[in-house]
Amino acid sequence: MKQVTLNTPFITLIVLDYGAIIQKLLVKDKDGNSRNVVVGYDYPSLYPTDKVFLGACVGRFAGRISNAAFELDRQTYPLYGEHGVHLHGGKEGFGKKYWKIEEVGRGREPFVRLSYFSKHLEEGYPGNLNVNVTYRLSNNTLQITHEATTDRTTIVNLTNHSYFRLDDAESVNHYELELNCTKMAETYENLLPTGNIVSVNGTEYDFMTRKKIAGQPLDTPYLVDARSERVAKVYSKKTGISMEVITDQPAVVVYTPPHFPGICFETQNLPDAPNHRNFPSSVLRPGEKYFNDSKFVFGIE
Repeated sequence: MKQVTLNTPFITLIVLDYGAIIQKLLVKDKDGNSRNVVVGYDYPSLYPTDKVFLGACVGRFAGRISNAAFELDRQTYPLYGEHGVHLHGGKEGFGKKYWKIEEVGRGREPFVRLSYFSKHLEEGYPGNLNVNVTYRLSNNTLQITHEATTDRTTIVNLTNHSYFRLDDAESVNHYELELNCTKMAETYENLLPTGNIVSVNGTEYDFMTRKKIAGQPLDTPYLVDARSERVAKVYSKKTGISMEVITDQPAVVVYTPPHFPGICFETQNLPDAPNHRNFPSSVLRPGEKYFNDSKFVFGIE
């Protein structure tokens, strides 16, 4: 397993070739101390047994797909599922694969670009898919860019699955969260979308005005408001660290796991998009390029 370390005066990033995983992301707190703000293992050898996608590149389709299948151009493609639900690309999604380190840049904006070749019908998905993910540091910003091309029509939905932890507290309940999202995808108890897009106004999922998470469990697909460049902001008073999330994606799944402190901002398409015609399309055809560009901007308040 290989590691790549990138540095700016503000940020240090450690990336693994396994799963294109963000192992560590060090930023400065209000006292000038470096603090790792992602949940991860100290030893890379522990990641193959990880069950919660710590820091991984998730694909070929991030999120859930109902009935462990989808229809594309009048053909049905069965997928691996548990209790009828396909999750994060299957039994061994992209987060469990070794990626190739294509290029490392050490200039003013250091970066690492990794690639993965997903064969036709890997995990049931059609098309040979060429995937790239680039991690780039610019001052106090981590930029993550996913790209993909295919030789036959397929579906693609990629994201990074880092759990952000801005301090060493035992929960994230005191984090202050703001989401510039007026709507969300309604979900069943098994977290699959019903197909309905509903307003967050007046519900416990309304974070339009910054407030503490305060024990509200989140595993929630929000629609990104087109008029808002900044999708989310989260802040810990304990360390003074704030993080803004900027993305070109139509949705962000905000997830607070029940068993450890952390919060995910999965910038992506909506879960189960292939099975809902009213959701943004996740179809990628030959000659097209899939593109997902997201920025995580750190600051001190």
